[in-house]
Amino acid sequence: MHSQASKRRKETLDYMQSMLSQLRTMAESERCDMLVYLIDMAYLEASDIIRGERPSQMGERKRNGAARGPKVTF
Repeated sequence: MHSQASKRRKETLDYMQSMLSQLRTMAESERCDMLVYLIDMAYLEASDIIRGERPSQMGERKRNGAARGPKVTF
């Protein structure tokens, strides 16, 4: 059952990447530089999640300690 959910998740992320790629092309053709940048960031985030290099939820980041930055005091 877990592998079925994993397969569906990968298919969903692959689809999202495809849509982001198309949106990037559209934004680029309209010279919307900030949208191109933001779409690129979303595309890269999806790539990282697919490769398992980044958790998909903030809760996972907190549990793994990745969301914690250096302690800052003023």
